[in-house]
Amino acid sequence: MNRRARVSLWLAVILLTTASVLLWLSNPQPSRLLSRLWTRQDATWAAMQSRGTWRVGMDPSFPPFQSLNDAGQPVGYDVDLAHALAAQWGLTAEIVPIGFDSLVDALIAGRVDSVVSALPYDPRLTRDVTYSAPYFEAGVRLVVRADSPITSTAGLTDAQVAVEWGSMGDMVGRRLQRAGGALTLRPAATPDEAVAALVNDPSVDALLIDQVSLRQAQGAGAAIVAIGPALESNPYVIAMPVRAYDLHTQVADALSRLRADGAFDALEERWFGPQRAP
Repeated sequence: MNRRARVSLWLAVILLTTASVLLWLSNPQPSRLLSRLWTRQDATWAAMQSRGTWRVGMDPSFPPFQSLNDAGQPVGYDVDLAHALAAQWGLTAEIVPIGFDSLVDALIAGRVDSVVSALPYDPRLTRDVTYSAPYFEAGVRLVVRADSPITSTAGLTDAQVAVEWGSMGDMVGRRLQRAGGALTLRPAATPDEAVAALVNDPSVDALLIDQVSLRQAQGAGAAIVAIGPALESNPYVIAMPVRAYDLHTQVADALSRLRADGAFDALEERWFGPQRAP
């Protein structure tokens, strides 16, 4: 077959293929099929709308974020947050108690629609779940007495810094030492003892502690303040199924509205008490 004949054959094949595709697309049934294939379906959001509930996995053993009251009902920061989010969608939050180590498995298995349980962001799980933007930063903070002249980690030269032994604060302190910081760590057995060291011992200049412990101490009346941003971030996030596309958008929008309305400040004050400003 000469060159001209081959070209003619290929043109005929292309024309025939194009005509076949156009004829197939003109059929309404295949067109609906293509539409379904190209449209991302969110079975989780559809099921929530059908039930009228948002099933939220939560381990009620971490106050003040979640615990059980005397009547056996879940209460706490995360419980209130879940109800506030569900209310924006015209739904009811259904709290499903699950052990912390089983929360993500329950989400992947479809036993719950989301996890709201002081859950830290874990990049290793992003193939299996999608996370919301952070709603609480629980990371390590540099904390000083309210009248301290220290305003940043640069002021820790020759400072005595309290930490909970083996905690993330301890790790951050050792990291500052390796970076050339001339500070001495003063380990304590518990977060409460580390806070007490800063409050009661004049030789202790600062404290490295997580934001949850800090806010609990402030709520109990400790005259201490955090300075600067978190030195080691540990954001709490909401986990959702990877393909719950509509739910992802709804959670993002609802969190933004709550943040704009000052709802997070109110939640924090309710469950931790007043926050002292630096």
